[in-house]
Amino acid sequence: MPTRELKPDQFNGYPPEARKLAIANLRALQVLPLSFLPSLLRELVEYDYKFPAERTSLEREISNFNSLAPEQWKEWFGAFEKIQLSASLEKFDWINQPAQFVEQLSAHLWTTHQQDDFRRAATEYGNRLHAAVPPLEPFFPRLSIVVVGQGVSASEYPLFRKLRPHGALYTNVNPEGGLDTLLEFVASRAKAHPAKYGHWYVDGGQENPCDSGVACISYRKLEPARNQLLARIRKQSEMPGSGPENLRTVMSALRPADLHLEHSGDAVLARFELKLLAEGSGTQIFSTTFAQWAAREALRRAQPLTLLVRFAPRQRQRPMNEMLSVAKETVELDPAGSLVDADLGAYYTWLNQQRLTGAGQSSFLAWFEGRNIAIATGPAVPRGTVSSSPADLRQILSWTI
Repeated sequence: MPTRELKPDQFNGYPPEARKLAIANLRALQVLPLSFLPSLLRELVEYDYKFPAERTSLEREISNFNSLAPEQWKEWFGAFEKIQLSASLEKFDWINQPAQFVEQLSAHLWTTHQQDDFRRAATEYGNRLHAAVPPLEPFFPRLSIVVVGQGVSASEYPLFRKLRPHGALYTNVNPEGGLDTLLEFVASRAKAHPAKYGHWYVDGGQENPCDSGVACISYRKLEPARNQLLARIRKQSEMPGSGPENLRTVMSALRPADLHLEHSGDAVLARFELKLLAEGSGTQIFSTTFAQWAAREALRRAQPLTLLVRFAPRQRQRPMNEMLSVAKETVELDPAGSLVDADLGAYYTWLNQQRLTGAGQSSFLAWFEGRNIAIATGPAVPRGTVSSSPADLRQILSWTI
């Protein structure tokens, strides 16, 4: 169906807020090329379950459509209009299944040698959109905190090597009450600067008590959902003729209720948890991967003002069939290997924070849990320095922010 034939009742299958937004901007949607529109609808259909930062970004993008003069449309979308689509794609139900359309479009572009043309059109569109609708600056400087090394009694591993050129290394930190200090600090920021999904606590093990103003997720709390998902993966993998594509299709069709994630009463967070487990690679079986992926997605999607990530020991590597098993058995942990994972996870978290707006004013702290080493970066922190002076985490935070 041509996009110009879009009608309001065709969005009846969308969630309420998404349907409202689509109908309010129907005229703009009707003139978008079919090679472009389903990608937008893939985001729009999830509008009700997006974080405020994502909603604002999508709203501003759609608003920009309405501000374009007729002569600008050719400049913005002319390259997309030149993409040749197959008859099967044109007849596809791209309104109600935009994600599946985009997957089939990708395959079509490869087989018809149009992938480079489409990539060029998408890049040019993204550049124009960024110039016309630049990302909003945070109303308060961001802070990310990463805690590593839980369960490690001793280690010669050279921690925070990748972060040291960017901040100050503290080698005489008083670890007494360190985790409580960090949790209290996050809670105080949430109270002083309340923002829906603006403050996060991610734990790779068992989470500590969580303040009401902080979005909290943990590997241990999601164990029932992880086990249910692993059972589905194992069942699908054992089916004759099943492959990665089939598994991906099954996973993409899951809803929070399928894994009993709706218990939280927070539909947005439940959908985030589902995507974290169903779309993340290894988040179902490795706690360190879970923590790293959760931190990445929280920063990318929610763009929080505060993020605390605590890594916990992951299970030791075993054959994949054993790790996919949901049998209740003793799992051997690998604290030393987990420390290496967490160290890289800390660096990746810093990198992901740097990609957000306001990076120049953002601060970052990583601490070896229970030990006397920490590193901090921020606008007030001298780079590439080492301090052996006695300090505690509260003092380091005050120097960092």
